[in-house]
Amino acid sequence: MRPTCSRILLLLLIAVAWRFDGDSAVWGQAVESPSRNPVPQGTLVIVGGGLRFDNAEVWSRIVKSAHNCAVAKGEPKEIRPRIAVFPTAAYYPQVSGSRSIAALNKYGADAFLVPIAIQNAPVDVHEAVRDPAVVAQIRSAHGIFFTGGQQARIMQALLTSEGEQTPALRAVWDVYNAGGVIAGTSAGAAVMSQIMCRSVESQLRVLEHGITLGKETAPGLGFLDAKWFVDQHFIIRGRFARALVVTQHHQVPHGLGIDENTALVVQGDQTEIVGYRGAIFLDLSKSAGDPKAVGFFVKNARVSYLDRGDILNMRTLELTPAPEKQTETVIDPSSPTFQPEGEDTLFTTEILSNSTLLDMMRRLLHNKHREATGLAFDANAARKGPVPAFEFRMSLDNDTRAWPPGTGEDYTISNVKLDVRRVEFAGLSYR
Repeated sequence: MRPTCSRILLLLLIAVAWRFDGDSAVWGQAVESPSRNPVPQGTLVIVGGGLRFDNAEVWSRIVKSAHNCAVAKGEPKEIRPRIAVFPTAAYYPQVSGSRSIAALNKYGADAFLVPIAIQNAPVDVHEAVRDPAVVAQIRSAHGIFFTGGQQARIMQALLTSEGEQTPALRAVWDVYNAGGVIAGTSAGAAVMSQIMCRSVESQLRVLEHGITLGKETAPGLGFLDAKWFVDQHFIIRGRFARALVVTQHHQVPHGLGIDENTALVVQGDQTEIVGYRGAIFLDLSKSAGDPKAVGFFVKNARVSYLDRGDILNMRTLELTPAPEKQTETVIDPSSPTFQPEGEDTLFTTEILSNSTLLDMMRRLLHNKHREATGLAFDANAARKGPVPAFEFRMSLDNDTRAWPPGTGEDYTISNVKLDVRRVEFAGLSYR
């Protein structure tokens, strides 16, 4: 039987609705920029926020990447690479932009301000993103730097009301595809993936109720592959719970959470950790959820800590520790020669606190107990009686490995098993 026009229209509407369903992996592909080359030519330097002026390693890497682009284009080696600074996320863009320009210039760049901002801008943002002179100046740069602030402002400025790229954003992509560096800190880091955290006021709330596209999450600029989600201020603010919810909800198999004053340098298939500390790698590619579960549930997620100097292949997921750690004896908890030192039961009621996740992972490496448990709950409400809580259970298995600090400051830890489920906390009482 031949389909009628009404039936054809209905099928088309269903197909469109399915393609843009926020719970679908296809949705992540739909927001990918059409300007992107199949194999990106440039470099990403994604900073977890709190970038200090004296962090020579990160600032210099941004400038060096831009310089490499300039030289590859045939410009003299003595050139100071041009870096376009976007203060778009900031409430006071002139102040934020000027500080970033001073830092970049200190480390060898010729940085300049791009007058595109939502708040307190001297030029209307809708005019600025279409101004031929501004667009040409962006396109002439060897690198781009997005300052911190609110990531939603970046998206609001660089996309049209219909979600299309503005001329300014197309120029940014031209810089990247031509081999330039795209760098950003805090909000400027959040926009790097295709799905970004927009505003998550309470990790407990999203664990309990989930997330809504357009509220807690939104499309990002999509410089990272669709299989990767990135977040910032990660270890210091204990943000791994929200990252787990986001990656599972949007069916993004891998997440990288960058700590403050630290950066991921992404080139092709690999990323290197540079700066002050490290990053948490979340792997949900072999995890299992439960659609019938109340609240967030995941089984067999994997969590790793990548220390400064470590390299992760983002295609094969192979981890290469920093050179000084490769001479150290690998810690293998499944080995018969493994001799743990600690005997305490590892338990905390503050798993979402500052750096607690990493601390528990470290302690687990040297403990005869192969599991550690952390709880997350509303402590104020628990004073009045039972409350919902979430149990984070970490365990060592045959895939877990670690490398001692060597001359560095911390362990590299690979493949700690993580299960999360909703439980009930009986309440706090004391005399």
